[in-house]
Amino acid sequence: MDASAAVTGPARGAAGAVALPAAFERLFLREYRRVAAIAYRVLGDAAEAEDVAQEAFVAFYRRHDPDASYAPAWLHAAAAHGALNVIRGRQRRDRRATAAARDADRVTDPEAEALAAESRREVRDALARLPQATAALLALRYSGLSYAEVATALGIPVDQVGTRLRRAQEAFRKEVLHGQER
Repeated sequence: MDASAAVTGPARGAAGAVALPAAFERLFLREYRRVAAIAYRVLGDAAEAEDVAQEAFVAFYRRHDPDASYAPAWLHAAAAHGALNVIRGRQRRDRRATAAARDADRVTDPEAEALAAESRREVRDALARLPQATAALLALRYSGLSYAEVATALGIPVDQVGTRLRRAQEAFRKEVLHGQER
């Protein structure tokens, strides 16, 4: 966008439009290209850079004197910060979209989700009906612990873990079948 077009755009000819102070117009004409260029270097998109530049000028106009000695530096910093905020916003939107897509994939089949929840409930119920040592053995082993780690956690010899695990699995199967008959 050309700096002169932005200043003399529709706001000047519109009914009831307030003319900008001459000092602000001079500042705008002098700094617009540089402010937009700073935003463009960060964003790589001309339209977004122009939006950021315009927002920087509007914010400056509302709060500061256009003749202030810090005006160019303030506008340059505002352009850089505004452009970075655009990038951060884009990244947040991308993360939310990715999370939403992941969630949508996970819950696309309500029936499958209900069946999985029912299966988890049946497993928990069956484990609750087993003796504590048997349930603990199954929970530890199926949580990824090795035979040696299970033996250490339960205080039993390592060479007994396999035998006890097979017995626990059989008891678990019986409890699951028994629970389904209820």
